[in-house]
Amino acid sequence: MKLVALISGGIDSPVAIHLMLRKGHEVLPLHMDQRPYVDDIYFKKVALLVKRLNEYHGKRMKLYAAPHGRPTQESIFMNAIPRYRCVLCRRMMFRVAEEFARKNGADAIVTGESLGQVASQTLKNIYVESQSVEIPIIRPLIGFDKEEIVEISKKIGTYEISIIPSSGCKGAPKKPAINARLKDVVKEERKISVEYLKEESSGNIVEYDVEEFE
Repeated sequence: MKLVALISGGIDSPVAIHLMLRKGHEVLPLHMDQRPYVDDIYFKKVALLVKRLNEYHGKRMKLYAAPHGRPTQESIFMNAIPRYRCVLCRRMMFRVAEEFARKNGADAIVTGESLGQVASQTLKNIYVESQSVEIPIIRPLIGFDKEEIVEISKKIGTYEISIIPSSGCKGAPKKPAINARLKDVVKEERKISVEYLKEESSGNIVEYDVEEFE
């Protein structure tokens, strides 16, 4: 299968990509570029993670980056109730990934989510986030605990890159919703221009050759 994999600068998503590559699937790594709500180091980490996965698997994957900080996150931060920011953010990420998959003939989205690790990964939130798209979402780490994921990341050489200090998302709420209800999230989404933001992000995806990053 051809898969679009959402990749961040953290520990989990590179491991999820590794598992799918190991199964022989073709992966298109898609990063939702949150700048200016994260720093430039964070973006470089993502490129280095793809580069390391290429080295480990003998691949030549490119990195695809979709603008997400502006205007998408900016619009969410300015208009929606703060506790729903993370869920709204994920739903928009999935929409862009679905559009990218459609344009590139991919069959599904891959994420590094594992159940219950952070607020956006509670069972109810995962359900609500998944309702934003029709394409299948594959979560190869869903039943892993953090120690298992870290162990794999160390084995494949992505761990040391993932822990390079960088800024986290500056827009994350202090008390995110952990049991979001779909009707409440849809109500909040009416405050933003979902279709415009999806088209703006998916229409401005940039391709990077990760071999240029050191």
